Amino acid sequence: MFRLSRIVTLTALLVSATATASPALEQAVKSPLRTAEFSQRDQYRNPVATLSFFEVTPQSTVVEVSPGAGWYTEILAPLLAAEGQYYAAHFPATATGFGQRSRAAFLEKLAANPAYSKVQVTEFAPTPGISIAPAGSADVVLTFRNLHNWYMAGGEEAMLTAFSHFYTALKPGGVLGVVEHRLPEAQLETDWTRTGYMPQSLTIKLAEQAGFVFDSSSDINANPKDTADHPSGVWTLPPSLRLGEQDREKYLAIGESDRMTLKFRKPLN
Repeated sequence: MFRLSRIVTLTALLVSATATASPALEQAVKSPLRTAEFSQRDQYRNPVATLSFFEVTPQSTVVEVSPGAGWYTEILAPLLAAEGQYYAAHFPATATGFGQRSRAAFLEKLAANPAYSKVQVTEFAPTPGISIAPAGSADVVLTFRNLHNWYMAGGEEAMLTAFSHFYTALKPGGVLGVVEHRLPEAQLETDWTRTGYMPQSLTIKLAEQAGFVFDSSSDINANPKDTADHPSGVWTLPPSLRLGEQDREKYLAIGESDRMTLKFRKPLN
């Protein structure tokens, strides 16, 4: 558990996303390359608005950290293929267990379709000595719903190490885009550390400690129906529905989690 001398409220940080989506981005989201099951989650993940808010263009050099099964890869790879660059910073090649299986499945996905031929697979772990992309090369670093994993594994130290890797990879003025399950600030005193939810205030605090400047927040991925106090944490909700048939309709009606969408910048100097 942590204490913050300064609690940053959601209301004070919330701004509207004003970026205009490019036709190329809209086309990538509608691409037949995308897995049908993945596309069905657009209503919760809002990829066009989210990537526009994070200033991703077809010319960007983008690093996606921990891309998992490739949900955003199916959008970013074709979007960036002609004029940009996409780095997928997956589990290290030395990973074991789930990490090993996840990386192998991702590499198999890439190998199966020439649309992914320009994807550069690198490595990420919230530990020292990792390079997610050449230093100072990225316009944008993105991470989607991963902070809780790093926090549960190594607390604030792991998150600071992760943020330092992002900082190193970015160009001066570059954007760090973070989407994460959001813990209400009113629940800071609860035993939230294994729920999969993260406090927005803590996320901002640690990013700033790593050198980033907080730019803005958007409600693109907000879900006011999510109370973040479910029996099995965030995994109670879809798509996991960890409780099975127990209160299934209730959790389907809530939908996927309430998510913070935060934009940071690496200072110019």
